[in-house]
Amino acid sequence: MMYPLNEESTMFIIDQENFCYRVMPFGLKNVGDTYQMSMDKVFSDQIGRNVKVYVDDMVVKTKFAKEHSDDLIKIFQQLRKHNMRLSPKKKCDFRVQGGNKFLEFMIACRGVETNPNKCDALPIT
Repeated sequence: MMYPLNEESTMFIIDQENFCYRVMPFGLKNVGDTYQMSMDKVFSDQIGRNVKVYVDDMVVKTKFAKEHSDDLIKIFQQLRKHNMRLSPKKKCDFRVQGGNKFLEFMIACRGVETNPNKCDALPIT
């Protein structure tokens, strides 16, 4: 949710009616930085330990299924506490094993690896 006093700054007019954003749209200046800072703050206890966040992309990583379930519960509690929502139909994959892409890198059991498709595009000299 956008800070209520800032909603007026996003006002626009369509068909002689005033509208304003109640949530921060990604098209505004500095929104990406602001959103990243808020995500860093919301998930500060988990980032670096079991979570990686880049703007609106997130990975929850653990070695064991039980830990993963517990960590997801903590993530969901944080989301609920800060009135944030996921888009499960568009972007959420749960209980993903290694070998999936995240920000064009490969997530593997050993950690984050270079995407081999990107390496194939480089000329060998």
